[in-house]
Amino acid sequence: MGAEFLFMDDNASPHRASIIDECLQSEDITRMDWPAYSPDLNPIEHVWDILGRQIVARQPHPTCLPKLRRAFLDE
Repeated sequence: MGAEFLFMDDNASPHRASIIDECLQSEDITRMDWPAYSPDLNPIEHVWDILGRQIVARQPHPTCLPKLRRAFLDE
């Protein structure tokens, strides 16, 4: 991945298991420092949140998969 590669995770317990640490060290992958209780730095999570709120606010609510798909595309 190159010398400038930096691995980013969110401090979730599965990401901090010792087997993961060992794997990252064996592959010489640097993990980005992520302070505890920091805000989510992944912008797509905010986009999904906003999109979800807009879909929930639609009247009438989508009642089937094709209507839900159309609502997502419209939003």
